[in-house]
Amino acid sequence: MNKALKIALVGYGKMGKEIEKIIVERGHTVAAIINSKNNINDLLKVQCDAVIEFTQPDVAKTNIEFCVQHQIPIVVGTTGWYQDFERIKQLTVQHNAALFTATNYSIGVNIFFHINTRLAKIMNRYKEYQVTIEEIHHKQKKDAPSGTAITTAEQILSQLDSHKKWISIEEGNYHDVSKDELPIYSFREDNVPGFHKVKWESDIDEIELSHNAHNRRGFALGSVLAAEWLVDKQGVFDMNDMLGFD
Repeated sequence: MNKALKIALVGYGKMGKEIEKIIVERGHTVAAIINSKNNINDLLKVQCDAVIEFTQPDVAKTNIEFCVQHQIPIVVGTTGWYQDFERIKQLTVQHNAALFTATNYSIGVNIFFHINTRLAKIMNRYKEYQVTIEEIHHKQKKDAPSGTAITTAEQILSQLDSHKKWISIEEGNYHDVSKDELPIYSFREDNVPGFHKVKWESDIDEIELSHNAHNRRGFALGSVLAAEWLVDKQGVFDMNDMLGFD
């Protein structure tokens, strides 16, 4: 573990509270808590080694830009803002700042990602298999499909000659899928931290790769590990950088 850090939380919902526990368990200090009752500018009033941000897509961009402009290393757990990623990446480089992004901070999920990419490369040779993705999350999650499901789909598409794009199919909105489309089926249920499954199916058999989160602790731990890793670095990083995956 790195030296003791002062880590600020931006967002204090269920995930923020779980992250707070991990911060304390690992010998760090919660430098500040930013939520709907105060303002991101309050970070300038405290000593802060890093920020962990879990909010909503509509405010995440503002929070990221603020930290980048003030050279506060930031770990972003919010998804649904990636249409602005390239612009924010350039901003990070311009300000010699540090940004860590991931669609999922669970170590297990990132092992799932690694295997998913390798499996898709193998399956590209076997055109008789059709691939689908299913994701289930709690009802409070705003974006669908999840960022984790999108990452999973993009990894598969990077390896397949037969598929051109992924499409979102939410519960109750089913429709036909073209052969060159990769469907992501999204469901929202009570008390589901996160479930993702990739299924490759032929007339003969099927292959499934899945990850099922039992609770939020894995996500929280991964984000704190990312904050520890990010301090004293400059640039834009993700879980592959931290875990050393190819």
